[in-house]
Amino acid sequence: MILELADIRIPPGKQAEFDAAIQRGIATVISTAKGFRGFKVNKGIESPERYVLMIFWDTLENHTVDFRQGPLFAQWRAIVGPYFAAPPVVEHFTLLAKSA
Repeated sequence: MILELADIRIPPGKQAEFDAAIQRGIATVISTAKGFRGFKVNKGIESPERYVLMIFWDTLENHTVDFRQGPLFAQWRAIVGPYFAAPPVVEHFTLLAKSA
């Protein structure tokens, strides 16, 4: 399983709108993508305009090829993209260890 980690920054005062948009985008678009296995979204306490989106994929290619190069990516960006203060920083990770 692959973890996609996206560090997202939005403009001040847009948190409530973005909260609704990101949840709608995940429910209606990302959750339908090939290889999607789950997600977590965390919002900053000290930095309320910062969000960390974690999406779990079967393979790296499910995100980088199937999703990013397919029609779902444009749908996703149409929902959440207007709230980005800067392009998200996205990286991928494999699991090394976890708690029980």
